[in-house]
Amino acid sequence: MLYREVPKRGDKLSILGLGAMRLPEKDGAIDRQKATALVRHAIDSGINYVDTAWTYHKDQSEAFLGEALSDGYREKVRLATKMPHWLVKDQQDMDKLLSIQLNRLRTDHIDYYFIHSLTAGGWKKIKEKGVLEFLDRAKKDGSIRNAGFSFHDNVEVFKEIVDSYDWDVCLIQYNFLDEKHQAGTEGLKYAAMKGIAVIVMEPLRGGSLVRNIPLEVAKIWNEVDVKRTPAQWALRWIWNHPEVTLVLSGMNEISQVDENIRTASEGYPYSLTEKELETVQRVAEKYRNLMMIPCTGCGYCMPCPVGVDIPGCFDLYNSKMIFKGISDHDTQYRYLIHQMGILGKNSAASLCVECGKCKKHCPQHIDIPEKMKEVEAQFEKPITKLTAKTMKLILPLFRQVTLLRNRQSSKN
Repeated sequence: MLYREVPKRGDKLSILGLGAMRLPEKDGAIDRQKATALVRHAIDSGINYVDTAWTYHKDQSEAFLGEALSDGYREKVRLATKMPHWLVKDQQDMDKLLSIQLNRLRTDHIDYYFIHSLTAGGWKKIKEKGVLEFLDRAKKDGSIRNAGFSFHDNVEVFKEIVDSYDWDVCLIQYNFLDEKHQAGTEGLKYAAMKGIAVIVMEPLRGGSLVRNIPLEVAKIWNEVDVKRTPAQWALRWIWNHPEVTLVLSGMNEISQVDENIRTASEGYPYSLTEKELETVQRVAEKYRNLMMIPCTGCGYCMPCPVGVDIPGCFDLYNSKMIFKGISDHDTQYRYLIHQMGILGKNSAASLCVECGKCKKHCPQHIDIPEKMKEVEAQFEKPITKLTAKTMKLILPLFRQVTLLRNRQSSKN
């Protein structure tokens, strides 16, 4: 494991951090046995930074980590969590929330405490409620060691927040598709210039940079003499930036932990060649041409009041658009059984009533209700005249046709 130093505090943090937002689950809840083994394996392997938040895993992530970090593991890590500022009415609420989080995490201090998911509007409101005074007080009494914020807005807002307080750390979305999105490269360098540690989230864009690689993208990766997996390319690209302190990864399998740690062992600044950097840029441009909706699958838009599976709908829509001619049949089949309720609960795009609640919480500022119309047009309009009973009858045949066509495509 390689480590980088936090400028203002001197902490040496592993360049790979464990994000506790996508832990292994069982029956809709955290699989405590499997997740505990994963967390402790990561720490035993050299990871010394663990990140969570109030909302992760339906408000259960913090309490789980309190248990998982017992038996001496809490002392081995720097622990990070976040203030859910949308629940705050005044400074008393800030104190109450922090007290609950300390209790959940079974600790007397938070090493890195972030104001969660700031945008221009959220920053204005929480600042007016005295959050900076709260942070000063919490740092003084030792309940938090380092103050920061996580961010989802444009670079101008990012700079405004950076300049408003003596921050120790910030958390930004950054990957080779997001150089000019949100804080971006400009924000990364600006924060680093101010001596603020920069932690990166969504390095794989919610997994979209490593799942179902389009043939056009795979062709570019395969042209390079150095052979790496898409995940290795994405992580190495971020660590190539000396301004980055560490990268968070929401790993949910021990094999993922081991693979990412092997990649981290080579994650030195300026370690990629010009040719390798050019390759990453070519891949980024290809993805931009293929991707229809910039959804990372973060889930901040959920739950939908009427039951739409927003990330699921967008994931299938992007897959259909990216893999045209290859996985059209597969994505249509998956949409039928998962989103349209053929074998479960209906969570399709057509349920959307355009209430706009999701749009307010989307870090990517996607016009979700409008995009749901596109999803509906792609997947539902051609089959709206078919009844659920009819669909159940034809599904076995549809599946067989899909499998045969996919096999034929792979042969070709």
